[in-house]
This record gives sequence, structure tokens and C-alpha cells, in this order.
Amino acid sequence: MRKMNVREFFKNRWTRFTIASIIYILLFVIWPGNAWMLLGELLVFDYYISRLFYRYVWRHNEALCARSRIYNAIYGWVDAIVWAVVAATLIHLFIFQLYKVPTSSMEKTILVGDYLYVSKLSYGPQVPNTPLSMPFVHNTMPFSQSKKSYSEAIKWPYHRLKGLKPIRRNDVIVFNFPAGDTVLLENQAVTYYDVLREYQTTFGEKEGRRRLYSDYTVVARPVDKRENYIKRCVGMPGDTISIVDTELYVNGVMQEPIPTKEYIYFVHCTAPFSQYALNNLGITEYSGSTPYYYMAMTDEAAEHVRGMSNVISVTRYNVRESSTDIFPNDASYTWTQDNFGPLWIPYKGATVALNTENLPLYRRIIEKYEGNELEVRGNEIFINGEKADTYTFRMNYYWMMGDNRHNSADSRFWGFVPEDHIVGKASFIAFSKGLDGEGIRWSRLFKKIR
Repeated sequence: MRKMNVREFFKNRWTRFTIASIIYILLFVIWPGNAWMLLGELLVFDYYISRLFYRYVWRHNEALCARSRIYNAIYGWVDAIVWAVVAATLIHLFIFQLYKVPTSSMEKTILVGDYLYVSKLSYGPQVPNTPLSMPFVHNTMPFSQSKKSYSEAIKWPYHRLKGLKPIRRNDVIVFNFPAGDTVLLENQAVTYYDVLREYQTTFGEKEGRRRLYSDYTVVARPVDKRENYIKRCVGMPGDTISIVDTELYVNGVMQEPIPTKEYIYFVHCTAPFSQYALNNLGITEYSGSTPYYYMAMTDEAAEHVRGMSNVISVTRYNVRESSTDIFPNDASYTWTQDNFGPLWIPYKGATVALNTENLPLYRRIIEKYEGNELEVRGNEIFINGEKADTYTFRMNYYWMMGDNRHNSADSRFWGFVPEDHIVGKASFIAFSKGLDGEGIRWSRLFKKIR
């Protein structure tokens, strides 16, 4: 009996079927944890073994390609485009995406104009909530500010595939903006809830809401179609965080130093700063003029400024006046962005005692993120029609803050980030282009984000 060589072994249809089946089951059955995907094995079997689809359908296409040059050319282009779109879409959904940094909330860690490689494999890619959507666009169609790029005819529940590692404290993370569930189409740069509070403060609760809805087109967005934000994860599920005089404490311990973290400093000087001096110090955000400046600086830059001959004093800005713009956006809490907490971060399976005093902290979780009906009658709380004095959380939650502490719309303003909003880990800078004709920032290319 003649021995089969290696080339013949791998050309054997049963060998190829076995290899393809193993790959298919690993990627589409075991990884997602979906036994229904085993039905796809029928297609794999037909492609390599039974060939029924080829015999009754595909061979007619091959015959047309052989008979007509025009058909063959069109088919070739269509086939290439379809496969390219499918491959790129799968990579975008499950492997990585590029994210352009639009704001300075993470300077000096990340600069405006950086393009980040965001790994979805790190924490595990999410199965999309809205699978019927236009490829390569997020929530609106190209050249439109209002036309949806997706359909909600099919809506899938939250499911995350297994990742390479868990989220760790101080990771830089891209996530869907939690307060972006509701949007004012005519002014998407503002947060709906901030504008609603302004209207209700001016006109009253019911009249304010009515006027807002008459002035704007208000739409709701599913989780995966909310705007992408990038911040540093400073609080993990189960942590207690607090901010005392601008310094962040996690479980009673001051946050480990981040060299690129910035604050606003009040600088009193006797002579103006030259642009050359500001550039050398890496100061790009500042206002005022002699003798008083406001400057966004790292601790290192602040020390350099203190040592300059024209400087009288350098004082870190510290917000002490409370505002309902600060989470939990309730007048009974007198927190500020620089003096905040202590606040406990919920984790999956944890049960908290619930009362009217701490309800503002967790109300949005209960109602919006975990989909319950909540009602307060006097001093009693009802969840889904039943009286409740405790609540058990169904997801993990995180606390996100920008490294540019006085110029960042982060968890201090809108609260917790649920686990189903996590998109991926910002791994490195894939490309960086400066503003105002600065050109490509070659030194930042492929720089690891820490």
C-alpha cells in the first residue's frame, strides 16, 4: 500500500474538513459560548465534503464567468469588495479599532490628533447590540448629523467574549459614554441630562422637560452606538474612592504617581511668559496675562515654574463650591470635582442597603443600566412594583477620570461606567498628527500608552 505524503495528506478533503471544523468550533462555538453556532458545521461539511451548494448553485456562477468577460470582471470586483468589507468589519468588531483623540482630557498622556490602537481582545470583544448597521461608521450616516446608521429591528443582549486579561486599575480605556443614552440631535456636543437640569431649574420639572422636547429632537441610542470616550480607570468594582483637595485616594491610599497628569495652576508673576518658555515647559493650555495666569501643568512643570525668577507663587486650582453638575447631580450632596466622596463602586453580586439618602448614588444604575422600574413614595422605595430596602447589582462598575484633571468630563460629572459599556484597552499610538500645521509627530508613533 502506497504511503500518503504530507502534501497529499493536507490536500485530502477529510483532513481539510477536520482542520476547518476545529478552527470553526474554537472561534464560533467555544469562544462565544454559543452551542447554536454548531449548526454552522453543516455549511463547513457541505463546502468540503458533500458539495451540494456547489453542484446546484455555484457551478452556474462559474459557467457564467467562463462565458462572459464582463460578468467575470464585475463578479471579481464585487467578490473582492464583499470579502474586504466582511474581513474589515470582523476585525473592527472583534480584534481592534483605531480611535482618534478629539479632546485634551488625557493630556499629556494622549494628545489631540493621536490615533490609538484600541485592543478589543484585551478585555474580550462584545457581541454588538445592534448587528444591523452600516460598516465603518458609528451612529450616524456619513455627511449627516441625524440619520441613524443602524437599525434596531434586531437587538442582542449584552455578551462579552473571553478576553486576554481583566481590566486593571489605571488602564487607559475606551468606553461608550454612559450619559450618551439620550441625545439632543441639534446640539450633540452637550450632555442631554445637563441641559435638562438647566431647563427644569428655570421652568420647573414638568414644564422644563416639555420645553426641552419642543426645542430639540431627542433620541435614544443603544449602548454600542453611544459616543466613545477615553479615560483612565482609577476605580475598580468594590473600591471606595475619594478626592481630597484635588488628590485622588483609592481605598484610603493616594493614587500612585502618574507623571503625565495635569492640573490647573494659578500663577502669580512679575513679568510675562514668552512663548519659547511655555513651549519648553510643554504648556499648551493657559489663559490670562501678567501678573496672573491659569496654566495646565504636570507636577514637574509646576516645580520648574516655581523656580523661575519672574514667578511669585504657583497654587494648584481647587474647586470648593459644590454644584449639581457633579455626580450624583443632587443638591443633597455637596461634592465638587476636587473634593469628592467617599463613594463605593458596586460590583456584580454585591448587595447594598437602599434608602432615600443613598438612592441618588445608585438610582441610574438601577433604572437605566440594569433596566428596572423604580418609584419613590414618601420615604419608601419600590423596584418593579415591590418595596425594596436592598438592591443586588447585576454588573461590575468602574470609575473613569481624565489625566487632565481640570479639563475632563469624566465620572465626577456623570458617575459609574457599567461593564457593558467597555470597548477596549488603548494599547499604543498608531499615528499622530499635530494641529495647526504641526505635521506628523514622529516621536509619538507606536508609543505605548501607560
